Amino acid sequence: MSAVALFVRALLSSALLWLVIYEQGINGMKAHTQGAIIIGGLFPIHKKGTKSKCGLINKDRGIQRTEAMLFAIDRINEDPNILGNIKLGAIILDTCSSDSYALNQSLEFVRASINTVDSTAFQCQDGSHPKLKFTNKAITGVVGGSYSEVSLQVANLLRLFRIPQVSPASTGTSLSDKTRYDFFARTVPPDTFQAVALVDIVQSFNWSYVSLVSSEGQYGDSGMKAFQQEARSRNICIAVNDKVPHSATKAMFDEIYRNLLTKSNARGVVLFTRAEDSRGILEAIKRANSTGTFAWVASDGWGKQDKLVEGIEDVAEGAITVELQSKKIEEFDWYMQNLTAYNNQRNPWFEEYWEDVFSCKLPHNVINKNNATVPVCSPNLRLDESVGYKQESKVQFVVDAVYAFAHALHGVWFELCAPYGKDYCAQMRNLDGGVFYRDYLLNVSFMDLAGSEVKFDEQGDGLGRYDIYNYQRIGNSSVFEYKSVGSWYDGLHLNLEEVVWNQGEKKIPVSICSAPCGVGEVKKMQVGDVCCWLCSSCKPWEYVLDEFTCADCGHGRWPYPDKTSCYDLTQQYMRWNSIFAIVPIGISCLGIVLTGAVIFVFLQNSDTPIVKASGRELSFMLLTGILICFLMTFVLLAKPSMEICGLQRFGVGFGFSIIYSALLTKTNRISRIFDNARKSARRPSFISPKSQVVITSVFIAVQVIGAAVWFIIEPPGVRQYYPDGKRNEVILKCRIKDSSFLISLVYNMILITICTVYAVKTRKIPENFNESKFIGFTMYTTCIIWLAFVPIYFGTGNSFEVQITTLCVSISLSSFVALFCLFSPKIYIIVFHPDKNVRKLTMNSATYKKAPTSSTCGTTTNHV
Repeated sequence: MSAVALFVRALLSSALLWLVIYEQGINGMKAHTQGAIIIGGLFPIHKKGTKSKCGLINKDRGIQRTEAMLFAIDRINEDPNILGNIKLGAIILDTCSSDSYALNQSLEFVRASINTVDSTAFQCQDGSHPKLKFTNKAITGVVGGSYSEVSLQVANLLRLFRIPQVSPASTGTSLSDKTRYDFFARTVPPDTFQAVALVDIVQSFNWSYVSLVSSEGQYGDSGMKAFQQEARSRNICIAVNDKVPHSATKAMFDEIYRNLLTKSNARGVVLFTRAEDSRGILEAIKRANSTGTFAWVASDGWGKQDKLVEGIEDVAEGAITVELQSKKIEEFDWYMQNLTAYNNQRNPWFEEYWEDVFSCKLPHNVINKNNATVPVCSPNLRLDESVGYKQESKVQFVVDAVYAFAHALHGVWFELCAPYGKDYCAQMRNLDGGVFYRDYLLNVSFMDLAGSEVKFDEQGDGLGRYDIYNYQRIGNSSVFEYKSVGSWYDGLHLNLEEVVWNQGEKKIPVSICSAPCGVGEVKKMQVGDVCCWLCSSCKPWEYVLDEFTCADCGHGRWPYPDKTSCYDLTQQYMRWNSIFAIVPIGISCLGIVLTGAVIFVFLQNSDTPIVKASGRELSFMLLTGILICFLMTFVLLAKPSMEICGLQRFGVGFGFSIIYSALLTKTNRISRIFDNARKSARRPSFISPKSQVVITSVFIAVQVIGAAVWFIIEPPGVRQYYPDGKRNEVILKCRIKDSSFLISLVYNMILITICTVYAVKTRKIPENFNESKFIGFTMYTTCIIWLAFVPIYFGTGNSFEVQITTLCVSISLSSFVALFCLFSPKIYIIVFHPDKNVRKLTMNSATYKKAPTSSTCGTTTNHV
């Protein structure tokens, strides 16, 4: 020990000497049993009173724990396997549930360490010189205190004199700090474990928004901080965090209740409060007639105490409480049932306890026996269940604390004294308290009287084991009980099916600020409140990146139904088994068959007058163009690729250019022949079949050159198309705008227009040269089809199937018009009236009205 520490200890010793003398003069009551080794005890035998006075007797936490220590010492002294012949003794003091009072009482334990003796240690029976009642012995260790704030004060004092301390009930987390409380241990776990257990319970109910009420002082503060830290790590929010002050009044409890109401969504209320504070809150709820408003989850400060809920059972119904896992020691119950105020002289507070339990007065305490308002206690009274006796939950831990000292002392004795055949040697008596604490006390491990394992961790804390209770009504009666519904030991084990809430409700109350966002929704946090939010839906094409953010899947991708990720959309294109493909294919196939039949008939009758008269070469070019247009249906319905797209762009315009170039050449030829016939008998130029083919080829070449330029300006390719407002659809189309495709047909529209003009001009030619009438009818019908096609094509841009089908049908209809109007009369004559397929019937038999002479008309006819 350093010189500074020795000086401080000497200074404190002098001051403590006078404090001990003063304090013992005020209150010298204590329980004392003799022994070679003395262990101190600190228990809340009385409740907290006003100022320096003690309150009422604390029957369970005070008297039962005191007797539990005396019981344990008796058992140890009777056990030959512990400490040999060395007997343990005890000095037990009352803390009155007050930290300041407990600190004053604890001075008794350091008195022997500074070699002082108070007046109560002497006796003077015959008036001669006073003699010591017992030999003053140093305190080897202290069992206690119960409340954490008491243990904090006592631990700070005892560490100065290197006296180890083992608490059977203090669970404050700060007591685990070995830099400040390096002589403190406990047979109970710290509140850190209890806080984890409470958060596990809250989480099992799917509560994310709860209120927290704690008692002012070490127990409540440490529990509150541990709970907050654990809850924060699991995204459980604290709606109201209130604290019950020392000596709280009814008005203060009412104010706490009103504070809880400000966050009514937080129906779950966690209580980290002492027993009296828990009852105060429940009484405030009772006064407000607000039963069932909140669902309680309470720490071991509530536990399973019946006295706490007496008279307010309806408010407490459904509460979930946590209690340190403890087992009954059957021998202790037998021990208590055999104690009476007449045979228990070593416990000076037992008479007060006896009178309070049985509501009577002991004979020697009755002042006026004739006018006594309270009955005299019968010698036959015994402690049993009929008078409400029930083993207190911390009795096991008190016994464990005493046994921990006994096993540690046994280890010291076995190493230092037993080898030399001594019961209690100087080496054991003079052993440093720090060595005893670190090397022996913290290393004990044994099975206690209830069959549970007892040991300490590096911080001197006990094992974390809790029982979970649900305060329930028994059937339809007015009787309530704490029903065990689970446990916690390295994890929660809770039977939710057995939990019953207020008024027998089985459904778990909802305790959330905002309902969880649904699928495809993200949280929009409210300013200043991290626990509450509004839910905002993501766009249909967005997925939930995290709970606060929507992210675009990108073009060609779409979110899964759970909105957690995206997948590639299936590209849509015209399928051959679709009705939109079957209809145009059917039409096209019919056209191909008919066109093939016409070509076959024309080939078989190519030398007949009617075929020659119709312009055999141009007719075959016309049929070729018509066939190409019918075949374009299959190209338009094929899956888009660079080759298909190029063929579509070239084929449609090329097929039409063949048809209308040939028709324009034919109508121009007829027009020039009859126009020239009115003026002279001279044959017009460029009317031979070869010239007609060349002229037609020139017209077709213009379309081919235009298509080549178009390919250079806008190369063919494939693109993904997304209809307006339909990002969940990806259509595979050719890389061409609808407007560009229409422009590519402008040249054919010009050809159609010119053909139509020539058809009108030649409408009055001789009867046998009425092919121009059929050409005219073809042009009129084609104009109508194309005028209808344009708005339909652009109006169906969002439905690629309808658009492609419309295009295919329009092309086929245009081809059918040309096929039927131009070739059906000739096929009819060739097939059904071959007798009319003669040269003279192909010549004019009438006179052209405006011909100057018949010879002139004949000449014109021959040219035709």
